[in-house]
Amino acid sequence: MNFDSMSILTIWTAVAIYAAAFIAYALDLARRSQAAADAKVAVPERELVGAAVGGSSASSSGGAGTASGAEAAAPPRYVMARIGTALTTLGFLFHLAGVVLRGIAAGRVPWSNMYEFSMTGTLLIIAVYIAVNIWYDLKYLGTFIVGLVVVLLGGAATGFYTQVVPLADPLKSVWLVIHVFVASLGTAFFALAFALSVFQLMQARRESRILAEASKPGPRFLATLPTADRLESLAYRFATVGFILWTFTLIAGSIWANDAWGRYWGFDTKETWTFIIWVLYAGYIHARATRGWRGSRSAWLSIVGFAAVLFNFTIVNLFFKGLHVYSGLS
Repeated sequence: MNFDSMSILTIWTAVAIYAAAFIAYALDLARRSQAAADAKVAVPERELVGAAVGGSSASSSGGAGTASGAEAAAPPRYVMARIGTALTTLGFLFHLAGVVLRGIAAGRVPWSNMYEFSMTGTLLIIAVYIAVNIWYDLKYLGTFIVGLVVVLLGGAATGFYTQVVPLADPLKSVWLVIHVFVASLGTAFFALAFALSVFQLMQARRESRILAEASKPGPRFLATLPTADRLESLAYRFATVGFILWTFTLIAGSIWANDAWGRYWGFDTKETWTFIIWVLYAGYIHARATRGWRGSRSAWLSIVGFAAVLFNFTIVNLFFKGLHVYSGLS
């Protein structure tokens, strides 16, 4: 068994562990739903939401684990969320081993084609998710983040796998290390902002329906999550970090293009979509900071931005011709 074969084995092991973590996180959401139902018996939910919405600005300096209901004397301990996080960390270690083994097999950094970029990109999504949980309790995003990684990594291992081959001449550059890694890291922060924005929309709908005294406001587990305003604030922070990294990606890509092809910009399909993504997130940050675009409009801009990121990685790489065709697929 060579290093590449061992890499494949560890990657599929990581996928299996991530799938188990996804199940644990799903059970955690079910447990949160039950906890919310129990709390509703003691205190009217409309009163809880009204207090949370009114005090959201005061709670914005705390951790993301602050629920959108009244503060409890003893916060509930979500055991399945902790199990999910432990499994995610274990899966990350196997995932990291798979990426390192692929790099050893190739004798270079393991992100020169779609399969390798998928391995590294999803690794960084999990790494950022685990690291951010040190400062903010974002375990409620586990089903979303880990589920996304299971789909992307499993799909890449199934459909994008290629044998180790020598680098194409334009890729033989130090910018391969810098440019692609920073782009992957920026994508990881965009993924967190995307997940938070989806939950923000769900939470905002629930809050409005409760204040309107609707009979079915939405999924009960949302009662244990931060308010929509708090979720939006967190999404904005992560999108801003991702935007800074993406700006560097755009600049570094232009410098690399000049070294490889003798021009900084040529409106190649990949270059154009990278710029479109930059414009979308620049618009999101500018609109929210200066125009007061908050609430649902802000969330949708974040979601559209990440959809463009996924489109750039999948559809553009697979179906568009250009100088950046390095998928490794025939």
